[in-house]
Amino acid sequence: MKQIFVILSVFLLSGCAELQQVVNNLPQTTTGGFGISNIDIANGLREALDNGIDKEVTKLTQKDGFYRNELVKILLPQELQKVDKTLRDIGLGKLADEGLKVLNRAAEDAVKEATPIFVNAVKQITFNDAKQILLGNDDAATRYLRGKTNSQLYQKFNPVISKSFSKVGADKIWSSIITKYNAIPLTKNVNPDLTDYVTGEALKGVYTMIAVEEKDIRTKLNSRTTDLLRRVFALQD
Repeated sequence: MKQIFVILSVFLLSGCAELQQVVNNLPQTTTGGFGISNIDIANGLREALDNGIDKEVTKLTQKDGFYRNELVKILLPQELQKVDKTLRDIGLGKLADEGLKVLNRAAEDAVKEATPIFVNAVKQITFNDAKQILLGNDDAATRYLRGKTNSQLYQKFNPVISKSFSKVGADKIWSSIITKYNAIPLTKNVNPDLTDYVTGEALKGVYTMIAVEEKDIRTKLNSRTTDLLRRVFALQD
C-alpha cells in the first residue's frame, strides 16, 4: 500500500524533469516495475483524482462557492461591463450586485451535476493515461478531465442554469437591469445569451479549482503528509 502512495504522489507532485529523476531513483523489481501492478498504479491515480474532485467540486456547490471566490467569481460578460458601470454611476449599485449574485448562484446550482460525470471519467483512466499524466505538465490531470468531460458537463450545466435563473428570479432581475440600461439616453441596447455565458464560466471555474488542487499536490511541501512522501520527494529537492 505504501508503494501505491509513492507512485500516486509521483504522478501528482512533481514536474516532468523532476518526475523522471524520482522515477529513476525508486526501487525497481526484478520485472522492471515498482512492486505493484499497472492496475494498482492506475487505481492509485483514480483515487487521488476522486479525492481532489470531491474536495473542489464540493466547495463550488456551496453558497458563495463562486461569488466569494475571486479565482472563479463570474462577472458580467464583456458586452455588459458597461451596464454594470453605468448602473453604479447612477446609484443602482445594489441592483448590479444582485445581478452578479444570481449569475453565481446559478453556477453553484449547476456544479452539483458535475461529480457523477467526473467520477465516470476517472474510472476510465488507463495505465497509458496515467503514464501521460505522470510525464505531463502541472495541469496534466486537469487537462485529461477537461477533454473527457467538457461536452457532457456543458449539456448538464446549461438547463440547470436556465432553471436556476427562473427559480431565483434572475430573469426578472436581468430584465429590470437591461430595461433600465436600455432606457438610458445614448446607450446601445444589449441582449446577451446569459445562460450560455454562465454555463461557460461555470465550466472554467470547475477546471480552475481542480487545477489549483492538482498544482498544490504537485508542488507544496506541506502536502507531503507522511514520512514516506517526505523521503521520496527529498529525491527531487
